[in-house]
Amino acid sequence: MTSSLLMPRGRVRRGAPGAETATGSTAPTPILDWRHPEVDGFVRHIGAAAGLGDEADPHRRTAALRQAHRRIAAAVRPVYSVQDLRPVSQVLRRGRGSCSQRMAVLEAFARASGVATRVRGLLVDGRFWYPRFPRLHRILPDHVVLAWPEFRIEDPSGRRSQPWLTVSELFGGLDELSRGDGAGFTNAGAETLFEALSRTAIDWDGATACPAGASACDLSAHVLADLGHFDSRDELFARHGQTLCATARLLAEPVLGRHAAGA
Repeated sequence: MTSSLLMPRGRVRRGAPGAETATGSTAPTPILDWRHPEVDGFVRHIGAAAGLGDEADPHRRTAALRQAHRRIAAAVRPVYSVQDLRPVSQVLRRGRGSCSQRMAVLEAFARASGVATRVRGLLVDGRFWYPRFPRLHRILPDHVVLAWPEFRIEDPSGRRSQPWLTVSELFGGLDELSRGDGAGFTNAGAETLFEALSRTAIDWDGATACPAGASACDLSAHVLADLGHFDSRDELFARHGQTLCATARLLAEPVLGRHAAGA
């Protein structure tokens, strides 16, 4: 059982009739504030380590994104923050962030490196988080607004347009990842979606041929609606709002914003 008590009133979240046109961008936004000195220092450090330049080839850009993901996983402690609009500069300064906030850090790195990003909006069933909050089922939100990033890694020659690379496929194809060692993502323990995508398939569409006993790589049953694509996570949250209402965020953030994921 979940609850709608802590969610915004009067806001209707419906699935998009089809994939919305979203070209993405490399521009900074209030959330993806990559021109901030805090973010700029992070980007320069990762970019130098990856040998990333303006004319980097697609493979090098992908490798740089992978390296940034690993660096974020190590440097930003996972917590249950509920402030999806928090700027990336603040997340880095605090050294802790939710799965959504750490995804935003990766997007900011990509944009600062010349890789356009956009997000796909998903409404995920609140029961998906039952394993993390076994005693709080009655106050978990009915659904969670999830921003799932995608990256446009262009051919620097301009001769070929690359398809959008979802963050689910940053470390390989979904079928390939589903055959890796270990189980799929169970949403239990210290591992969050952010860490899990580097080792297992995170499939929101049910398109992956999951091996027997690894059904946790197919998360499509938890998706209540596909909200379509947006040029930025700022746009997604401006249209559909954050998961919790302002009062709930105000009360919950001081506690959950410091509570380690999986603790």
